[in-house]
Amino acid sequence: MYFNNLFKWTTLMSVLLLIAGCHKELFLECESFENRGGWVVDPQFVEQVGSPYLMAHGMGIVVENASTTLEFPSRGTYHVWARTTDWAPGPWDPPGQFNIIVGDEKLPKTMGHYKGWGWNYAGKVSVQGGTTVVELEDLTGFNGRCDALYFSNKYRAPTNQRDYLQDMRMRLTGKGEVPEQELEFDLVVVGGGIAGCAASIAAAEQGLNVALIHDRPVLGGNASTEIRVHTLGIYGHFERILKMLDTEHYPNGSPMAYADEKKRHQHMESYENIHLFLNYRAYDALTGEQKIIAVDARHTASGEQIRFVAPYFIDCTGDGWIGYWAGAEFSYGREPASEYGESWEEYGELWSPEKEDRQVLGASVLWRTYYSDSACEFPEVPWAMPVVDDYSANQGTWNWEMISERWHQIDQGEQIRDHMLKAIYGSFFNEKKKEGMEALKLEWVSYLLGKRESRRLVGDYIYTFNDMRESRSFPDAVVEEIREVDVHYPQNLMDESKPDFLAEAMYYKAERYYIPYRSLYSKNISNLFMAGRCFSCSHIGLGGPRVMRTTGQMGAAVGYAASLCLQHGSTPRQLYESHLDQYMKLIRTSTPEKE
Repeated sequence: MYFNNLFKWTTLMSVLLLIAGCHKELFLECESFENRGGWVVDPQFVEQVGSPYLMAHGMGIVVENASTTLEFPSRGTYHVWARTTDWAPGPWDPPGQFNIIVGDEKLPKTMGHYKGWGWNYAGKVSVQGGTTVVELEDLTGFNGRCDALYFSNKYRAPTNQRDYLQDMRMRLTGKGEVPEQELEFDLVVVGGGIAGCAASIAAAEQGLNVALIHDRPVLGGNASTEIRVHTLGIYGHFERILKMLDTEHYPNGSPMAYADEKKRHQHMESYENIHLFLNYRAYDALTGEQKIIAVDARHTASGEQIRFVAPYFIDCTGDGWIGYWAGAEFSYGREPASEYGESWEEYGELWSPEKEDRQVLGASVLWRTYYSDSACEFPEVPWAMPVVDDYSANQGTWNWEMISERWHQIDQGEQIRDHMLKAIYGSFFNEKKKEGMEALKLEWVSYLLGKRESRRLVGDYIYTFNDMRESRSFPDAVVEEIREVDVHYPQNLMDESKPDFLAEAMYYKAERYYIPYRSLYSKNISNLFMAGRCFSCSHIGLGGPRVMRTTGQMGAAVGYAASLCLQHGSTPRQLYESHLDQYMKLIRTSTPEKE
């Protein structure tokens, strides 16, 4: 009896010790916080960083805490790590510092001190178990950022290795790479800029059931209130559609963008067969036999995943992501002048280099100021001064553009954006030091890159500068434009005293020019169209038609093409080969008014 009781008691104690010693861990995606306070979700660098993240974009003013509730499995002490970064490392206090608060306890270590994205240890905290409030407390107003929080009752620091992080996310959040939900459409459009919106309308008016996937809460891309670039170009054959979507010619960065955005959303939401998936970011394209079968997308806050199945897809992502994932041929950078005969003696190598390189048109971050009714302070920004030196400014226009072969517009997009933020804050600080500028205040600073060029998907026809210079006609000309060819170079290339974040433009005045349909579908992915700045062209060939009314024409053209492809069961190429007359008649005649 004694030994039986001893055995039972020993067994019970072993189980209790096992339970007490088991590893309890929680993973919290910060973009999923229930209350973001003054923090914003930034999803534009998912492929670079690994996930959307929360950012305290306060323009030098501390933002409200972000908060959420977290269910702890039991009471006890938990170690806490934050996946974050110091985005401006150097011999100064980091600009992006923040604290983590769990319940009523502020963790001892301030975050944002370590160069490069990684897990930073914040300290340990005692919790009572059950529902507990977790907060991020901004300390600077200067773009502190946090991707995720990790809680563990054992001191086991997670590693920064990419595959480990992905596995850890799936294991602790219960979300895999394969979406549980699958939806079918006639056409899937990815990218809700002017091109994507125009494509959706054109297809929907021809009766197609359309899904439009867009990774922001608002439509318009560079024309949205988040970036605020006015639309340029002519309407071509698609005036009625494009007038639903375009903007007035306001100054870039103007809040007048809000009125045009409201108009845009009202029109898009009025189509019952356009299904908007806002805040969903595509992350993969499934292919078979050189054909896209489906596109997978994930909600930028909740992480919900959806698989979109369709016979046809349109890449309006700008960066050519759908084509890239599908294995479409693409180009990046400047071709040598000899490749397409695109030289122009007036500008020489500035226009088209002797040897190919990785330089492309740059990205801008726009900003505005105003004069307050009273004097207002602006913090010192020592981390920005190496970028600006003594340069000062009170607004940022189109030529605030980062053009550099050393930074890839996609792979190093976050570095480019952060460099532009340093340029803005440093230039504004210098302007504030001038006499009479005491009341000058930042009104708005975008945190999104307004991109001009990155990947260009290859179609059956590669559009070049000579097509514009010679006003070449095409039997499948679906887009037309009269805007001058406009390419840029960094100002400091010609004058080393200029800062590296300002650009200069070169213009070539062309007559009316035309873009063929064959530049709007992929050469090697049989059911993929593209519209926007990722269409099939050379670097200089993009210089004229990259503006938004022109890319909107591209979108409308491929929206109509998709409707005829569905009607005939044909590929985009077969539409050109066998049904061009019918297609061009549809392009040239007025599209039906909505009932």
